[in-house]
Amino acid sequence: MALAQAKPASGPTVAILGAGVAGICTAIKLKQAGFTDFTIYEKAAEIGGTWRDNTYPGCSCDVPLHMYQYSFDMRPDWTKKFVFSADIKAYLESVVDKYGLRGHIRFNTEIDDARFDEASGAWTLKSGDRSFTAHVVAAGTGQLHRPVRPDIKGRDSFAGDSWHSAQWNHNVDLKGKRIAVIGNGASAIQFVPEIAKEAGSVTVFQRSASWVLPRPQREFYGWERAIYKALPWTMNIQRWKIYWFGELLFRSFRTSGDKLKQMGIDEMKLYLSDPEKQRKLTPDYEPGCKRVLFANDWWPTMGMDHVDVVTDGIDEIVPSGIRTKDGAQRDFDVVIYSTGFDTTHFLGPMTMKGLAGRDLKDAWKTGAEAHHGMTVAGFPNFFMLYGPNTNLGHNSIIFMIECQANYITQCVKKLRNDDLLYLDVKPEVQRASNESVQADNANSVFASGCTSWYKTASGKVTNNWANYTFKYWWRVRRPNFAEFNLRTRTASAQGNADGIGTPVAAAE
Repeated sequence: MALAQAKPASGPTVAILGAGVAGICTAIKLKQAGFTDFTIYEKAAEIGGTWRDNTYPGCSCDVPLHMYQYSFDMRPDWTKKFVFSADIKAYLESVVDKYGLRGHIRFNTEIDDARFDEASGAWTLKSGDRSFTAHVVAAGTGQLHRPVRPDIKGRDSFAGDSWHSAQWNHNVDLKGKRIAVIGNGASAIQFVPEIAKEAGSVTVFQRSASWVLPRPQREFYGWERAIYKALPWTMNIQRWKIYWFGELLFRSFRTSGDKLKQMGIDEMKLYLSDPEKQRKLTPDYEPGCKRVLFANDWWPTMGMDHVDVVTDGIDEIVPSGIRTKDGAQRDFDVVIYSTGFDTTHFLGPMTMKGLAGRDLKDAWKTGAEAHHGMTVAGFPNFFMLYGPNTNLGHNSIIFMIECQANYITQCVKKLRNDDLLYLDVKPEVQRASNESVQADNANSVFASGCTSWYKTASGKVTNNWANYTFKYWWRVRRPNFAEFNLRTRTASAQGNADGIGTPVAAAE
């Protein structure tokens, strides 16, 4: 039975999925625009998203902090240029309290099913046996929150301790232990140097090498912090310097990356004299095809005698350790999986059905896509933050999230001001948008041939924005409502077999 159509008393109700960086930002923007009827549904018992989940030793942000905080809430009391996950989590906690968001959050509530009712213009959301309704859904669930363990034969037979880096077991004492690390991505680059300080041995099982460049970490001088406190606007000067440096870095992803290559190789050779280790740890792809990593202690650690790297593929995990395809077996006390996340299945196992019961998984059967990474045809009043093709390899995702939160807020205003039942991006608009994005990706290093988490198994780049971020800002600074089918609250319900609504009103 269709839900009864009713005009919201004070604007559309909004469901925000996730209390991480994106969800918090969206809630603040809505509140600043006068909307208070919103609820943040958070699957965990705390806020923070990836900065709550990742607590491995050395976990930190590789974006300078002036670009990794909200532009509307810059703080002068940071002590260093790059900060740890606990620092960002504390910042987000203080932001939630400052803007009065805690009362809007439903903790321990993971939405697993969402269905749109065309007659009412509302979504029904379910979390287990609980049910909620909202006119608008803004999904801030992110791309890096579903840890993946590789499907290796015998994985569950290992007799020692094992865990994924995003589910760190802090109860295990690693002192003197023989530790295997499977994977060498962004997390391993940070925690391997930390565990190597006390481990008896560390063996990294590597599928492909990473480009690792020095990270210009430093403490802020007292006079710098004093200036930031006395003249807050000076923090924005530093923010924009970092922003434009990031935009210049993007040029390396469209042209030759020879300078980045040489920087990485020079840094490696400072600490590694073993030619065989150098060979194993030198990537065979262009910088940026996989994520470029920044660290100061990775190369010194890899130069240590008790740290080894194995490039032979893993054949099987046995109770005592790992057997590689060359027949060699190595015994370990601990196995740590640094094997990343399920990044290309946006919204994960959640079921989402739009107009005429259209399933989002069917709409994305060839790979996720969305107009500006936010809206999908046939799924009215539904928006994503950090959605398809909005991840970055050269700048701060918070910049992108703020652009998206502003865009979504303007759409919610449109729903309220024009008394709309819903708005739904036109299929041809989404198609053109995706073709433009894929053309950019085809001309970028992201599509240059390596295997990365930016792509589906078929090779479609679904995660990255292969352009300058100021171009993204320009495109989404104001929604073009001519790109949407707009349904007024008084119109009779209509829809076609594809689940795409028919507009009854047009707007410039």
